[in-house]
Amino acid sequence: MQLWFLLLVAAVKTDEIQRENSCAERFAGVPGNPGYNGIPGRDGRDGSKGEKGDAGEPGHPGKPGIDGISGNKGEPGADGSVEEKGNKGEKGERGWPGKFGPKGVPGPLGEKGQKGELGLQGRKGLKGDIGPVGPKGIKGDTGAQGEIGIRGPIGPMGPVGPKGEIGNPGQKGSKGNQGQIGWKGDRGEKGNLGSVPIIPRSAFSVGLSTKFPPLNVPIKFDKVIYNGLNHYNPTTGVFTCRITGVYYFTYHITVFAKNVRVALVKNGYRMLHTADKYQGAEDQASGATILELQERDQIWLETYGGETSNGLYADPDDDTVFTGFLIFSTSETLAPIPLFRT
Repeated sequence: MQLWFLLLVAAVKTDEIQRENSCAERFAGVPGNPGYNGIPGRDGRDGSKGEKGDAGEPGHPGKPGIDGISGNKGEPGADGSVEEKGNKGEKGERGWPGKFGPKGVPGPLGEKGQKGELGLQGRKGLKGDIGPVGPKGIKGDTGAQGEIGIRGPIGPMGPVGPKGEIGNPGQKGSKGNQGQIGWKGDRGEKGNLGSVPIIPRSAFSVGLSTKFPPLNVPIKFDKVIYNGLNHYNPTTGVFTCRITGVYYFTYHITVFAKNVRVALVKNGYRMLHTADKYQGAEDQASGATILELQERDQIWLETYGGETSNGLYADPDDDTVFTGFLIFSTSETLAPIPLFRT
């Protein structure tokens, strides 16, 4: 191809030289019209193969190809042979006992369980034999005579007694001189109405509306059932004696979730103790006593013995109550009260 192109150029060059020589001897003619484009020449021959060029830089990675079609499921393999069961090994020696673990944290207080159903009545037991008669006790010494009590109010008038027999007539005395009849005196002024002694009164009955009260302090029974004379203070939980005399105190308590220790306290000294060991569900306990009080003596209930002995409980279905009242007064004088108040 290149050789053919060189021959064509040489022929054109030779023709131009001949034309220049002929035009030099003659005058230049009028330029002719441009010729038409010639027919394209034939393609040149292929050149010899060049040397191998340097390797180019690696191209960017192509996009991942499309997933191929899943192959067919293979045929199942042959069944494996079943080995015979081996002999049981000998029992190992007993290991040493482990160390005691740390004491766990006490769990939260559980909710109150439901009251169980009443069980069937048990069979009546056989009547026991009568025990032997004990020896007769020694007669005790006669006690000292007690103090004379306060005179009570005048009782109602009794029924009219039967009519008595007629007595014997006495001897007739000598007749004296008859005196003159005096003038009728003036009517006196009406006297003031008398007074009657006052009957001493003191009583209270209160209940608990919260559970697990604080230890070693008066329990504040804030649910007042009766406290008409205000001798009990629900704010402090203390009863203060206003009338010297003999009093009766009693309490009924409900126990739940813990053991309980309760004491009846007089002026800081525990006079009566009650304890109950919690067995499950809910327990009941009570106590009562008689005390002689002076004016301004103070009485209250308190729990003691640590937090595990503070199972005093109350809710709308289970009550814990504290009650006290005056049996009789030991005061020597009673203040009178008027019959009519103005």
